[in-house]
Amino acid sequence: MDPDLSTLDAFLDEIGVDGYLIEADSDAADQRYLSGFTAPDPFVTLYTGEVRLLVSALEYGRATRTARAATVERHADYDHRSNVAEYGSPEGKYHTLSAFLDANGTDAVAVPADFPTGTADGLRRLDVTVQADIDGVLGEIRARKHEEEVEHIRAAQRANEAAMARAEELLADSRTVGGTLHLDDDPLTAERVKREIEIELLRNDCALDETIVACGADAADPHDRGSGPLRADEAIIVDIFPRSKETGYYADMTRTFCVGEPAATIEQWYGLTLEAQTAALDAIEAGVSASHVHDAVCDVYESAGLPTLRADETTETGFIHTTGHGVGLDIHEYPRISEDPVELEAGNVVTIEPGLYDPEIGGVRIEDLVVVTEDGYDNLTEYPKELVIGSR
Repeated sequence: MDPDLSTLDAFLDEIGVDGYLIEADSDAADQRYLSGFTAPDPFVTLYTGEVRLLVSALEYGRATRTARAATVERHADYDHRSNVAEYGSPEGKYHTLSAFLDANGTDAVAVPADFPTGTADGLRRLDVTVQADIDGVLGEIRARKHEEEVEHIRAAQRANEAAMARAEELLADSRTVGGTLHLDDDPLTAERVKREIEIELLRNDCALDETIVACGADAADPHDRGSGPLRADEAIIVDIFPRSKETGYYADMTRTFCVGEPAATIEQWYGLTLEAQTAALDAIEAGVSASHVHDAVCDVYESAGLPTLRADETTETGFIHTTGHGVGLDIHEYPRISEDPVELEAGNVVTIEPGLYDPEIGGVRIEDLVVVTEDGYDNLTEYPKELVIGSR
């Protein structure tokens, strides 16, 4: 994939610098996107209308073969060993980087807001102008996904759905003993379900650092990962957000299940949350404000007499988060589906995940992953939405 970087060209012209500089490993989404290269240690990418890399000897051979770059150079090409011997470390590194910039006709650069402070100060001591990009221009560019990126995300979501199916299978195969779910004569715990989710994702070449399997009061905290035995007749939120090991793109999906008989309030909340999600999806299309989509969710909940942060920014129950967020090389990226009046664009990949929470009751959340189109959306999520699972 060759990204369209015309917006980056215009940004550099507007602020009057020669290039855009990144020093990070490829876990940084902007680095991976701009360089087209992956490495576990920090390396340097310079964009001046073309992508140019400065890497260690260790990464040089692979970078020349695989990176999406006009040139790939080594630290040794700029007398790095002599620079360190003369100036020490890390000052020698700054001299090497300054020489690399000078060789590429660059004495003023923009850098990401999280660019290393030490490197920025070191370059400034060598008369390089370094200006922080506080607006995150690359994040905005990354938000407009190419079809190839959409397919990477779609593939990750298929793996995600296989993992969700494994979680639901464990719940369906459980039996209730004294209000607690059991499987193979042992209590079925959140930890066991999360382990099986991870195993299923690995079978599909995806990985995750953590996931959410939260029951009862745990589910009332949207970011509580969940722990301990799962219980019958209570809402269980399963939120899985894996990353493809091959492409680096994330997926994201949440379902809420109940094994047994859910309380009347949970059933009501589930129905309202489905209604709120449908209202949000109906509102999505290119040119629409993200705040309009968020308002559609709040309207449903508030009409039912439930609290939202829109109506009361201090509420601790009800709808206590935003409607969604962008997904790509980061799990949370631009644009947010919130009260901010951001215009949605075709190619944005966003979650739509309304939910309701109260420690006295539990929590309900339903999340799909969609691509914004000119006249609506394409839902990348095929997994069914059913609250009740029967147990043996």
